[in-house]
Amino acid sequence: MLKFVVHRLFATLPVLGIVAVLVFLLLRLTPGDPAAMLAGDAANAMQIEHIRRSLGLDQSLLVQFGRWLQHVLQGDLGESFYFKMQVTQLIAQRLEPTLSLASLSLCLAVSIAVPLGVFAAWRRDSGFDRVLMGASVLGFSVPVFVLAYVLIWIFSLQLDWLPVQGYESVRNGFWPWLRHLILPALTLSVVYIALIARITRAAVIEALGEDYIRTARAKGISEARVLIRHALANAGIPVLTVIGISLALLLSGVVVTESVYAIPGLGRLMVDAVLARDFPTIQGVVLFFSGLYVLLNLVIDLSYVFVDPRIRY
Repeated sequence: MLKFVVHRLFATLPVLGIVAVLVFLLLRLTPGDPAAMLAGDAANAMQIEHIRRSLGLDQSLLVQFGRWLQHVLQGDLGESFYFKMQVTQLIAQRLEPTLSLASLSLCLAVSIAVPLGVFAAWRRDSGFDRVLMGASVLGFSVPVFVLAYVLIWIFSLQLDWLPVQGYESVRNGFWPWLRHLILPALTLSVVYIALIARITRAAVIEALGEDYIRTARAKGISEARVLIRHALANAGIPVLTVIGISLALLLSGVVVTESVYAIPGLGRLMVDAVLARDFPTIQGVVLFFSGLYVLLNLVIDLSYVFVDPRIRY
């Protein structure tokens, strides 16, 4: 297994390199001048050119990329044009809200979707199954920002149960932290509840048709144990795969949710950096998410051994 892990880690380096090149070129080739944005509307051409030279934007793309790549290999993601801070410090400051939101959203999604998927598979073609499949289609279809505003209107403006926006660190207390994350997490988890429930249902239905399920029932094993111990356990790989993919997508898909709920996480940082044409910050956040995505995929691959002992690396 160690050989497999080392091989996968080295295999990620070309992927991250390609991502870095693409992000670098796309940012430089899109319209907009960060020097002009930093200078403001009242600046003249000489002032803008001075800012451009100070940022190194007057040099060729090859020189800019080489300098940036050299710093990245040294663990330095550069200094933000807009925030005037090291990008690594910015990411560290904004990491807690994003991880908190993604973790709570995934916990909600898994704890709700897996039981629903198992029960729907057990009651296949029943009224509950049809309602769940219809609701999952609706969950896929409703845009995140629409659901966010509906939840804000109901639970914040009408019922006054939960705050509209903002974030409280868990260091300030568990309940304030949870109150500020309930609505964002519920908003973000709906689409993943629909996805995980459908995959769980399909995997368990396939497992319920196997011979070992009929054998277990013939031995008089309770239906609950048949569903959990035999069907769900043997359907674990596709369910685990979709959960891992959902976690990776959650981490990189919090932009809309954090913007609506004014959560100062990495998604909100990305939006601010794009609006300000802050090249180092955008590149640093994209690289961070790319590395995290690859790492999560590696963890999911390794976890297959514990779910199904027949798999060996």
